[in-house]
Amino acid sequence: MLLRLATLSLLILYPVAWFAPLMRAGLLPIFGLSEISVFTGLRSLWDTDILLAAVVAVFALIVPYTKTLWLVLIQWGVMGRSGLGLLHVLGRFAMADVFLIALYITLAKGISYATIQTAWGLYLFTGCILTSISLGLLTDRDQIRQQ
Repeated sequence: MLLRLATLSLLILYPVAWFAPLMRAGLLPIFGLSEISVFTGLRSLWDTDILLAAVVAVFALIVPYTKTLWLVLIQWGVMGRSGLGLLHVLGRFAMADVFLIALYITLAKGISYATIQTAWGLYLFTGCILTSISLGLLTDRDQIRQQ
């Protein structure tokens, strides 16, 4: 039951993480820093590169949320073990966006005129992804035990 509640909580925490500040960025600290979230980053990216924005939206929003919904269906018995294969594939793609954000922060910190500070949303978002991966593994283990 705890496993199911943890998975359901991700359905609430993901949207919070999408709008939470991932980082604060600016040219110099004296000019003030703008907060960047997954959603504001996507909106900004949409204005410059629609294709890249669509790819990021798929990996940052759709894949992790779909994986969590799929996990709920398996845990509640709506979907059998046959759904575990897709769950593993979705899990591999869900971590790609956290890697991209980390890469972006690393590159931006290398520029001497830019200031980047990580914010609490980055930890929340990363925690959601890692929790989802853990819950997927635990669900897989439970499904094997039930056979």
